[in-house]
Amino acid sequence: MNRLRALLVIVLAVGVLGFGVYSGVRSRRVTATELRRPTADAAVEVVSVVSPTVTEPTQEILLPGTTQAFTDASLFARTNGYVQAWYFDIGARVKKGELLAEIETPEIDQQLQQAQADLETAQANLRQAEITAERWQGLLDSGSVSKQETDQAVNALSAMKATVNSNAANVRRLERLQGFEKIYAPFQGVITARNLDIGVLINSGSTTTPSQELFHIAAIDKLRVFVAVPEVYAPAARPGAQATLTLDAFSGRTFRGTLVRTANAIDLTARTLLVEVDVDNPRGELLPGAYVFVHLQLPKEVRSVTIPVNTLIFRAQGLQVAVVRDAQARLVPITLGRDHGTFVEIVAGLQPSDQVIVAPSDSLTSGTPVRITPTGAASRPRP
Repeated sequence: MNRLRALLVIVLAVGVLGFGVYSGVRSRRVTATELRRPTADAAVEVVSVVSPTVTEPTQEILLPGTTQAFTDASLFARTNGYVQAWYFDIGARVKKGELLAEIETPEIDQQLQQAQADLETAQANLRQAEITAERWQGLLDSGSVSKQETDQAVNALSAMKATVNSNAANVRRLERLQGFEKIYAPFQGVITARNLDIGVLINSGSTTTPSQELFHIAAIDKLRVFVAVPEVYAPAARPGAQATLTLDAFSGRTFRGTLVRTANAIDLTARTLLVEVDVDNPRGELLPGAYVFVHLQLPKEVRSVTIPVNTLIFRAQGLQVAVVRDAQARLVPITLGRDHGTFVEIVAGLQPSDQVIVAPSDSLTSGTPVRITPTGAASRPRP
């Protein structure tokens, strides 16, 4: 009886001890599970998303540009002297070949007179050498002089001919410099700058002393407009295509232009194609340097969406955005269209149903678990 009671006590004690151990283990397991859950939740990145906004099909693109004179030149002096007179001021319309200014060059005039005198002296010596050579050749035939003396006379004639040619070339050079005393308009245009006045010393310039611009002339009957077309729209830029220009200074008016040429190469930095649009300007209404908007028609409609600029990811792989798919972030390459400032146009890579992560972190990679914040549910931006 006592043995049975002792056995029961032992069994009861073991049961109590086992229950205590079980309860402790279970409590620790529950606690560990409860700790792991917030830890795992904290490891999932919380993100805000936005849905792309569908835009109307693009039939034309609007690009900024600046008008430039079709021909633009700076006029410099090619001789030294003093300004004697000038005949046109800024804003004046001049024709090709019109006299713009005159420069007084006394040094060149004196050098020319000296060169002409040297030429006359050389010509006189040449005539004397010709007479001497003819006489010596005649005497050589009769045996009155030696062959050596005759050859010396003939060679002296050749040397004198070379001296005359040299002096004549020097005279022509100085006459050409003297011709630079008069400044003529190289083409029909408008004087946009005048940097001379009567009595001003003019320097023709050298490697150590740069010359001063006298006039600046621009031909504005036709203007050039250089436009940087985004790479995605480069196929629309074809020589011969028509373009429309608008200016803030001419509200409600449009000007017609023609795309005449392209660079045939994409700029590696800006990812744009440089094109030239020529615009007829017979009445001179458009001025060089004006800011214009160039409307280029697209050969086909381009469908696109817009997203905020703070969704873009710039990495070595190219331009990307992060979208949420199956509770994970996925990096998607995109093709950029026009830039609207705070919003950009995407012409390829995104669908309106995509959830694009706003302000993605630099460490975000494809496959990273993410959770959309309740306050950052997908919304559609308004460009």
